[in-house]
Amino acid sequence: MAKTQKKELTEKQKEEKKIEKHQKFIALASKRVSKALHDMSLIGNLAGPGYIYSPAEVTKICNALQERVKEVYEKFQPKAKGEVKKEFTL
Repeated sequence: MAKTQKKELTEKQKEEKKIEKHQKFIALASKRVSKALHDMSLIGNLAGPGYIYSPAEVTKICNALQERVKEVYEKFQPKAKGEVKKEFTL
């Protein structure tokens, strides 16, 4: 019977792994946010004279964008573990 041994990382290896994950985050975030900003500029171009749109359509577009930004922001907020809603009403 072969015993499986879990390798423990040294503090230095843990720190290197954190740095690597952070560098990956920076690279991906830079690329994805740049693309999102570019795409938003393209949406803004729809306000040009070559298009006809209603105020309701503009509101719908802007609300959708704002809602998605809010969702993304909330994903980055720390979550309270074990937090339970303490109120209940009918």
